[in-house]
Amino acid sequence: MANYLIIRLSAIGDVAMTIPVIYSVAKKNPADSFTVLTQGFLEPLFINRPLNVEVVTVDLKGPQKSIAGLMWFVRQLSRNGYDVVLDLHDVLRTKLIRSVLRLYGSKIYIIDKARKARKVLTRRKDKQLIPLRPVTERYTDVFRQAGIQVEESFISLFEEQPDLSRLNLPAGEKNGFWIGVAPFAKHEGKIYPPGHMEQVIATLSKRKDVTIFLFGGKGAEAELLNEWSSRYPNVFSMAGVYTLDNELRLMNHLDVLVSMDSANMHFASLVNTRVVSVWGATHPFAGFYGYRQNPEDAVQLSLYCRPCSAFGQKPCYRGDRACMMQLSPLAIIHKIENILK
Repeated sequence: MANYLIIRLSAIGDVAMTIPVIYSVAKKNPADSFTVLTQGFLEPLFINRPLNVEVVTVDLKGPQKSIAGLMWFVRQLSRNGYDVVLDLHDVLRTKLIRSVLRLYGSKIYIIDKARKARKVLTRRKDKQLIPLRPVTERYTDVFRQAGIQVEESFISLFEEQPDLSRLNLPAGEKNGFWIGVAPFAKHEGKIYPPGHMEQVIATLSKRKDVTIFLFGGKGAEAELLNEWSSRYPNVFSMAGVYTLDNELRLMNHLDVLVSMDSANMHFASLVNTRVVSVWGATHPFAGFYGYRQNPEDAVQLSLYCRPCSAFGQKPCYRGDRACMMQLSPLAIIHKIENILK
């Protein structure tokens, strides 16, 4: 029996992508114990986990924000006697954590993040548009390097479709098709213009057999989603309404989710819901496509400048955001309607 520590502190989508791998590995190796180290707000993602999977959280905005606080935390963590540390993040903080745990006798295995290959994929000149190894497979590689048996078995966080009666959905019981729309992302380069997305929602809402749920955060996102829900029939804003685990339960009942290259694409993938994903500055070839999602469900334009970024944080060097601005709402609508057929 071995005791493993798995580290992935952020970002939300990247942590979500660890789950299919961790759950599959844990079920394949029931005699071993697996502890996931991540941030507290991400713990609700790890629902219905195997009995040999534990989640430990670190507060990087509180007591563990400083180096001294993090060092104290790691020393406490070392008392658990981890045989192996699997660093699925490989950033400054995780380097510090694994270095300390190495002193306590843990063997260390680290993800290959293919940084050089991503630069080749996203550079302006001599861009090589070649698909990189998916991140979920890179996570799996780390387990294999550690000599752990891997057998992909994950399908969904829910073995059976969860009951929604306790959520008191404003839409009532399911009748016809349920479509989710998650129009936001962390970086502007990954966000479809709100005016374009509103056209998608306006067109779909005209169908009497369609109910639309809007997903987003608080503040400005919630304000826009509430505005859309009040403007169009059978459109409901879920921004700030449910906890993350309950949003996952709702997503499990959707027929399709329209999402950016964002965490919501990965949330839907965790509950085996089909995703029509919209891509701008980033590209599925970078390896961040949704787990088990159909590549044909990606909506994107073929432009010489794409992708210009692996994560969407770089300003558009053309200055016109053509990858998103020129992407017709009809392309998304037709993709959704074909799926509903």
